[in-house]
Amino acid sequence: MTVVDRDVAVEEPASDHSGLTFARVLRAEWVRFRSLRSTWITLAVTVVFVIGLGALFTAARAAHWPPRDPGEALSFDPTRASLGGAFLAQLATGVLGVLLVTGEYSTGMIRATFTAVPRRLAVLTARVLVFAAVSLLVLVPTCIVAFVLGQHLLSPKHIQTDFSAPGVTRAVFGAALYLVAIGLLGVALGWLLRHTAGAIAVLVALLLIIEILVHLLPSPWPDRIAPYLPAEAGQALWTIKPDPHTLAPWTGFGVLMLYVATSLIAAALLLHRRDV
Repeated sequence: MTVVDRDVAVEEPASDHSGLTFARVLRAEWVRFRSLRSTWITLAVTVVFVIGLGALFTAARAAHWPPRDPGEALSFDPTRASLGGAFLAQLATGVLGVLLVTGEYSTGMIRATFTAVPRRLAVLTARVLVFAAVSLLVLVPTCIVAFVLGQHLLSPKHIQTDFSAPGVTRAVFGAALYLVAIGLLGVALGWLLRHTAGAIAVLVALLLIIEILVHLLPSPWPDRIAPYLPAEAGQALWTIKPDPHTLAPWTGFGVLMLYVATSLIAAALLLHRRDV
């Protein structure tokens, strides 16, 4: 099997398809993933966003505490504040998912991959599993560090929380699960569109633009539609103090995963029918 980045090339002989087990495909995808500089750079950007922006948000909030509006103090969510960097980090993980697929299409090396592994669904499945496993291993400790650091910055004002508080553990781990799910959505869009710019544009539209447009609609349509959009639905998992129209945490995450699963199934069907 041959996989290529602009800076790195990894080659594995694949002349004998009879011995090509899924375990070997999975191993080849892992070699490909760790050989691409873009994957580690994008993961590093994600980590910086989650931890760095989370620390910035909580430090700014602590510096201006208490707020002038008493209602703002009552609605303040220290967990959400410390995980605020995940809002921008979702774009980084989504782009990483897109690049993991479209990079091969842009260089034409996807033909070599499918020549080495004729079972295309095995390639798609292995790539999804490798992406999910690696990103989860990176993002879970990242979200924990962001939370702990954020609470430390809030502690001088005595507005911090901890893992024993209701919903906090679910929110911290939920933020990591949310980012992984957005990355998988990016992987699916990469397979569907096979073009980097187009897939990223659709991803941004799904996560940001459509939500903005929905909130411009007259009442009560924003409250009826917005909770079922992928970003807002998934963010319910790492929200401690939701508004009345937000979905329940695991219900919202289930809606997001339905978007992901539907996109991956559509990608698998198209991958099976297309020439490449």
